[in-house]
Amino acid sequence: MTDPSAPRPPSVLTIAGSDSGGGAGIQADLKTFAAHGVHGLSAIAALTAQHTRGVTAVHAPPIQFLRAQIDACFDDFDVRAVKIGMLATAEIVDAVADALALCPDVPVVLDPVMIATSGAKLLDDDALGALRTRLIPRARVLTPNLPEAELLLGRRIAAGPDAEAALAALRALGAHGVLLKGGHLDEGDEVVDRYADAGAAFAHRAPRLEIDGHGTGCTLSSAIAARLALGDDAATACRAGINYVHRAMRDAYRPGRSAVSVLGHLGPLAS
Repeated sequence: MTDPSAPRPPSVLTIAGSDSGGGAGIQADLKTFAAHGVHGLSAIAALTAQHTRGVTAVHAPPIQFLRAQIDACFDDFDVRAVKIGMLATAEIVDAVADALALCPDVPVVLDPVMIATSGAKLLDDDALGALRTRLIPRARVLTPNLPEAELLLGRRIAAGPDAEAALAALRALGAHGVLLKGGHLDEGDEVVDRYADAGAAFAHRAPRLEIDGHGTGCTLSSAIAARLALGDDAATACRAGINYVHRAMRDAYRPGRSAVSVLGHLGPLAS
């Protein structure tokens, strides 16, 4: 019988969208948390009808229900980190920001999900401003890809020097640290992910894998949140998260009818 006085395991909360296809969103987050040995919690901010070929519909549950999910998690669990993914509207952004204001010491990893890989828009126009002002300053780590960074900054990122300048501009929005993902930028045979905070900076280079992967951004931000919950500093958590995603991409598989692969989230446990 479990001793109720025993220490509780570290928990990580994902506030994001649900992927009915199982490869991204809440589903990818929970698999990533399990792979890192932390207890996964979820507050569903959006429901998506999607598969490996794209998103066909999006539905946002009532704001009061989203807040009830978040409050229930903090009421009972030892929440050591929060990952934020898809938040479709400004009202949802405000609700999440209000809830997190009650726990200012819990680190937040913000994956500013705005556009699906298929090109479907996942964020309302009015939510962009709310994201900038209410959640980015709360983030321990902000993890945009290049299209998301371009939307946040209102300018094009076409080459390595542009990415370096964008990293500084993104930090100026208020996040403690920024990991600018390089998968969308053509820098030859390598993918260059760039990180910076007030005390650390690095450029992580890895061979570009010929995989059309689904859920890589969700998985990366969740891995970073898990590592923060386990005690890593932000830069170390980002390095570990990048390496985890690289291994998970090597173990990717294709469950749908398209050429899109879903990451092998549990494979890295045996690596």
